[in-house]
Amino acid sequence: MRRHASQMALPGGRVHDGETVADCAMRELHEEIGLEVSAADELGRLDDFDTRSGFTITPIVFWSDAREADLRPSAAEVAVMFLPTTAELLEAASVAGRGAAFSMVLPGVEVFAPTAAMLYQFAEVALSGREVRVADFYQPPWTHR
Repeated sequence: MRRHASQMALPGGRVHDGETVADCAMRELHEEIGLEVSAADELGRLDDFDTRSGFTITPIVFWSDAREADLRPSAAEVAVMFLPTTAELLEAASVAGRGAAFSMVLPGVEVFAPTAAMLYQFAEVALSGREVRVADFYQPPWTHR
């Protein structure tokens, strides 16, 4: 059964006073899924994504050798945690839908922009070595919060 993920998102949140974007990303990873990373673990950044709701998302890619068993999703912030394999992410990117609403179908869930746009760009750039831009990917109205 495939779920429609209108509320699916990657860990993230607002930058607090005195924080850098990277500080915010590291804090949110820890708060939402219990993952500890440091500034030295940053591999790079994807394109900023301006949302229709007026926020700018700055996707940062960190390296971690944590296993699934090491993660501790916050019950207050995470209803279901999806951990696709590299192969599943590449497959989803290879057949991603570019119709009226861009989406990626991962095992058990269909994801829409902006989250799908960031996952797609990660798969294309970081995993496949292809340069792509996603800032203009359509965001369905129900994703605007």
